[in-house]
Amino acid sequence: MSLETEQRYVPTFSETLASRDFPTNSLLSGTGKFLSRWGLLIAFAVLWQMAPSMGWTNQAVLPTLSSILTALWVGLSSGPLLNDIAISLQRAGIAFGAAVIVGIPLGLFMGQVKPIERSLDPILQLFRQTSALALYPVFILLLGLGETSKMFVIFWATLFPILLATIGGVKQVDPKLLEMARVYGAKPLTIFRRVVLPASLPQIFVGLRLSATTSLLLLIAAEMIGANSGVGFQVMNAQYNFQIPLMFAAILLLALLGLAANFVLELLQARLCRWSKPRP
Repeated sequence: MSLETEQRYVPTFSETLASRDFPTNSLLSGTGKFLSRWGLLIAFAVLWQMAPSMGWTNQAVLPTLSSILTALWVGLSSGPLLNDIAISLQRAGIAFGAAVIVGIPLGLFMGQVKPIERSLDPILQLFRQTSALALYPVFILLLGLGETSKMFVIFWATLFPILLATIGGVKQVDPKLLEMARVYGAKPLTIFRRVVLPASLPQIFVGLRLSATTSLLLLIAAEMIGANSGVGFQVMNAQYNFQIPLMFAAILLLALLGLAANFVLELLQARLCRWSKPRP
């Protein structure tokens, strides 16, 4: 009786390692993704920190990043920056909220009523191309040097991106969707609620994000003229008193506020416009 031996292929050690998915591979992949997104920003921060100590820049004019962060921490914990943030956010929030209340309903109306949109478009384009900063002296003459002129110049600058984005969103609604809704007997209010408004939301959020950034930019310019409070006032006041780290800290704070506003709007858009995301 003969015994038949079955020969099987035994992989080598290197082949076994290559076939297995070790946590190291996923760790390296995650590190690569992190560096591809944030690597340039980290390198910029390191270069900024090293430049004064290496003698590349004057520390009195361009302080180190650590001294700026220290000034920011001191300003937020025990200094005036915390109150100025509340004042600045109040000004920008009221103006931005008024622009949203006026711009979105007006844009939805104008986008659906073609004759009104056609007749008002030239004057809207003229106003949109006129710089809000150039009109700020006019607003000061009409409204005074108080809070009203500051908030109105922010309102003026943030209104047109929201308004025009809303009009564009309504005009880009697929006509086949509107025709299908009419065929199924949907009433005009139902068509607006179920078709026009949801289809316009992504474009509306584009205008909202643009206007949120614009409101902060105009806020600083408004607070630099005739104001005694606010983050923009702190930038100018620190520059006058040669408190350069505090000046850069206020500028950094404004950038962080802009990023936070954009992040919040992105989260809101992701929640309200989940249907518009492409499926993997």
